[in-house]
Amino acid sequence: MKVVIVESPNKCRTIEKYLGSDYKVISTKGHVRDLAISGKNGLGVDCENDFKPTYTIIKGKKKIVEEIKNISKSADEVILATDPDREGEAIAWHLSEILKLKKDNKRLEFHEITRDSIINAINNPRFIDLKLVASQEVRRIVDRIIGFRLSNVLQKMKNLKSAGRVQSATLRLIIDHEKKISDFKPIKYWIINSILKKDNKEIKTDLYKYKSKNYSDVKIESEELANEIIKETKKNKVLKVLDVKKKIKTINSKTPFITSTLQQDAITKLNMSASKISYILQELYEGIKIKDEIVGLITYIRTDSQNLSSSYIEDAKKYIAKKYGDEYVKKEEKKIKKREFAQNAHEAIRPINNNYDPESIKKFLTNDQYKLYKLIYNRTLGYLMVGKKEEITSVIIGNENVSYKIYGSKLIYCGFEILNKEDLKKDKELGFDVNINDVFNVVDVQLKYDFTKPPSHLTEASVIKLMEEKGIGRPSTYSKIVTLLQERLYVIKDKNSIIPTDNGLEVIKFLKSKFPDIVNIDFTAKLESDLDKVDESKKSRIDTINKIYIPFVKELNDALQEKIGLCPICNSQLIRVRGKNGKFFTGCSNFPKCKYVKKEPKEKLILLDRKCPKCNEFLVKRMNKKGKFFIGCSGFPKCHYIENTNKNNSSDKIKKEIKNNE
Repeated sequence: MKVVIVESPNKCRTIEKYLGSDYKVISTKGHVRDLAISGKNGLGVDCENDFKPTYTIIKGKKKIVEEIKNISKSADEVILATDPDREGEAIAWHLSEILKLKKDNKRLEFHEITRDSIINAINNPRFIDLKLVASQEVRRIVDRIIGFRLSNVLQKMKNLKSAGRVQSATLRLIIDHEKKISDFKPIKYWIINSILKKDNKEIKTDLYKYKSKNYSDVKIESEELANEIIKETKKNKVLKVLDVKKKIKTINSKTPFITSTLQQDAITKLNMSASKISYILQELYEGIKIKDEIVGLITYIRTDSQNLSSSYIEDAKKYIAKKYGDEYVKKEEKKIKKREFAQNAHEAIRPINNNYDPESIKKFLTNDQYKLYKLIYNRTLGYLMVGKKEEITSVIIGNENVSYKIYGSKLIYCGFEILNKEDLKKDKELGFDVNINDVFNVVDVQLKYDFTKPPSHLTEASVIKLMEEKGIGRPSTYSKIVTLLQERLYVIKDKNSIIPTDNGLEVIKFLKSKFPDIVNIDFTAKLESDLDKVDESKKSRIDTINKIYIPFVKELNDALQEKIGLCPICNSQLIRVRGKNGKFFTGCSNFPKCKYVKKEPKEKLILLDRKCPKCNEFLVKRMNKKGKFFIGCSGFPKCHYIENTNKNNSSDKIKKEIKNNE
């Protein structure tokens, strides 16, 4: 009997069926060993001797390891078949160490769970890639050193939970974005539309040009100019058609999904959380029971490559031609450029068998599985199909000084959108024929004002997009980090918006002042790139770790030496503590034995020159827990009046700053 060891128990039955009765497939259920929490600072890493790691069986995995050992003892051969990524390679190496396997022990690599893929892997085994293992080890050591030591400092000095190389840089991105929102100063601008009439049909048009200046993208910030344009529009009571253009626009499908783009699309279109998407993707990859067989539906789900294999492209094009016709097949795919920070180790995420179209297997899937599979299926096939074609009509109506523009669109060929018929947008045709020099009567000219809007709050999807763009984290960590920040209560999810909390703000404020490199986006992205290069032998293990370790230890020592102060009662270290009301205060680290609390300076309130409509006390401007200002009654807590922050109170006069005596 030969034993094959995989990571997930869900794969065992399927792979065993493909390999036959001579094989037994068993699972590790993930990692089995990790850095110990012994040694200096509980790191499991000897920082004074070339960062030598000490590994131990993960808590709760001893029983699984013993079972694997016992089964392997009686096996004719042990074959390692963990996932085809950096973590999977590390698990294979740890297993070889635990089981004392030879260096040339067989290691299988497959990117989809199909009979052909598994048989091909068993017939073409390779050895463990020690460069990839070294890369994972360096990454784990760096994360352990930063995570353990930094979290320890945060807990002692700030009573906060944790920090880390990727999570803290990501939190910095979120907070920096939120600052752009809070710092945003709205600008008033005017919008002009003309209502025109021809042959008893009215149309609403947008301002295009005034005195040769294009106002399609430029905002009118002067009311005087807006009134001047209106006057010019109404002057002769008629406007002529100056130009009519028609063009055919081809819109191609987007490139196949990688982990980050799939997360973004699914979050936005399907309204799923990042963690839920990851869970469902794992199910689709490992296999779904269709009739009497467990079938893997998609390829490996942690990838940053947009490429498809030549064999898949060939098969998919034959399928498209047979089902929809040759005219729907894209003759040649545009070469996909390698993206910055991408490793391109695997294919894009794609369906394994095009014959399993979403509708044909819908009854075997949950609703969420169906929606996510359909998203992947249509995106992949769509990429290999010709684009959709639209006829775009643009009409310019005006006089020598002012002109307005209208658009019409009509779908003339659906192309790849034949896969998404229910999502096709309705045509926006003009509804009438129009020719140059046709005359329109000016019925009305509408003027309204608005204010420029601040950037939108980040969502889980846009956080993942930012991480990818900045080179922070890797496909396997995107959704985990977004979920972790919520679990740590460093951010909260308000509807779909990701909002930093007081704790999150406090962490970044502290890290920026004491550990600037940890939250420096460029530094973190460069380090991520260096860690990738370890598995290519382009960077030395020791040099890569030292690059962050040496400056980090200096910053660590500086932070520990800078004391908040000593307790005047028991001489213990003072720490910052978050109270039940959510506000921070300075107290004794020897609590509950010592209950000393340092008196904080009173919050300053801005007293306005208006009174509360409920109790006639003066209104004040103050800050809430999220760091945003609002207007409320100075008589709080007796009076709970809070003013609608959307009101325009720019005319408020500040009387003076007062101290809060609540």
